[in-house]
Formats: sequence, C-alpha cells, structure tokens
Amino acid sequence: MTRRYATHKVAHFEAKHIRSFVARLTETPAAANHRLRLFRLLFEFSVHDGWRDTNPTIGVRRLREAGDGAASWTDDQINQYETRWPSGTQERRALSLLLYTGQRRSDVVRMGWDNVLNGLLKVRQLKTGAVLMIPIHEMLLREIEQCEADMSRFLMSRENTPKAFTANGFYMRFVKWCREEGLPAGLSPHGLRKAAARRLAEAGYTPHQIAAITGHKTLSEVERYTRAVDQTRLAREAMERIARVKHYPQNCKTTPQVIDIT
Repeated sequence: MTRRYATHKVAHFEAKHIRSFVARLTETPAAANHRLRLFRLLFEFSVHDGWRDTNPTIGVRRLREAGDGAASWTDDQINQYETRWPSGTQERRALSLLLYTGQRRSDVVRMGWDNVLNGLLKVRQLKTGAVLMIPIHEMLLREIEQCEADMSRFLMSRENTPKAFTANGFYMRFVKWCREEGLPAGLSPHGLRKAAARRLAEAGYTPHQIAAITGHKTLSEVERYTRAVDQTRLAREAMERIARVKHYPQNCKTTPQVIDIT
C-alpha cells in the first residue's frame, strides 16, 4: 500500500510531519517506534548526502511501549505449531531455525549450507556484526538435512522459482503460518528468540552461556529476554531441594547427616 509520506520531498519534511506519521500507530507503539527509526536512518543519510541541512527526527520522542516487546512463545504454543506443521515442511524448518539458534529473523533468512561447518552454524549477525559459532541442535539438524544440497538458503520464499526471503517478507509469511493454526495474535519470530533464551535459562545455563548463543552484548539484555522463565517450576524445584536436606537444632549433640543436593 502506498504511504502518504512517499509523495513528499525529503527537503520539505519538518519535525511536526514526523510526529504526525508516527502518531498514526499509537495503538501499536513498537511499530510506531520502528517507523521512527526508519525515518531517522533516511534523514541521517539525506543530511550526510547533502540533500538537506538538518535531521527533522531529532527531538521526536519514541512512544512508550507496554511490557517487554514481542511476546515470548510458551512451550504449549510451540507444540501447537509443530503439530500443525510436521517435520520436513518449510514452516517447521522456519520455527526450528529460530528456536534452536536464538537468532533474529534477519539472520535466519540468510542461513544456508555455506554456514554449516563441522557441526556448527556460523552466523555473522546483521545487526551487531558479531560472529557466532552455534552448535547445531539435533532437532534443527533433522530439519535442515531435508533441504536439497543446492539450496542457497534453508528458507525460500517460493517453491517453483526459489528466491531468498527478505527479513520483512519472512516475517509476514511466518505470521500468516501462525494465523492459519489459530495461534494468538502477536506471536512473532522474535518471540521465538526469547523462547530460546528462556529454555536455556530453565535448563540452568548461565547468562554468559546464553549470550554466547544469542549474541547479546550485555547480561542485562539476557536478563530482559529470560524474564519469561517458568518461575513456578523453578520455585518448586528449589523448595524440593531444601526438603532433601535434614535440618537440626543448633544445640543438637549428634552429627547431622548432610545430604548432597548437587
């Protein structure tokens, strides 16, 4: 759909115009802020290239986003998706690439056989430039092994005339697959990146280990992604461990029997 701002000249934009275009998405703050980021990139380029003297996005504030952004997938939702899309389908392969690498969709759409090396998946993150070597999970291996050796990418936008996905094109297709299964609106590829971090946290891996896979630069970013850890289950496990230790009064004359809880 043609956007109204596409008909305006770069030199004529003012801050009030940027605010107006961003305000049209107030009901979806994340999308509004994404639009603002695109405008900033556009006008940074236009200033650098001499099309105009100032960047009209300077001073335009981001909208406050509720919650923590994209919703993390639950295990029930993952199972529902996998039931709908069996092993060997591109839909299933897409989920496996997202879930078992913990990468962004912009990196997943560029993965192919040339990224596989000695049981590892080499990823150069488009956003950060970081190079990661990620062990290939057996569930992911099962899916990519069903790809033809001459496929340039593991995910292709067309079957008859193969063409690599763009990040946005893949996003729209993936959301469509979720909708076809009747999954809740709002589930996205990025939510599977969060689910990957959550599963690693639930398995007991440290923030440093999780960051080695997801590529997060700071531990605070990892913490933000792992807030969806199953708190109830972890709390129950902690109490069960405490119950396995026999506690004695301080004035007890017998030697306590310590039970190893490691």
